[in-house]
Amino acid sequence: MESRLLDILVCPICKGPLRHDRQEAELVCQADHLAYPVRDGIPVMLESEARPLEAERAADPS
Repeated sequence: MESRLLDILVCPICKGPLRHDRQEAELVCQADHLAYPVRDGIPVMLESEARPLEAERAADPS
């Protein structure tokens, strides 16, 4: 995923920044504890497609 795209994408719920988790192929919103999938290089920014994160993983910035 291009870094330019990551610079402009925000969480559709809170409009906060997203972190790209390359290993899980997800964009993570730490504020809402949600992960949005990236499928075939395309982020799926739909609330209905997001999965809730465990509290400890959402706090982990790595």
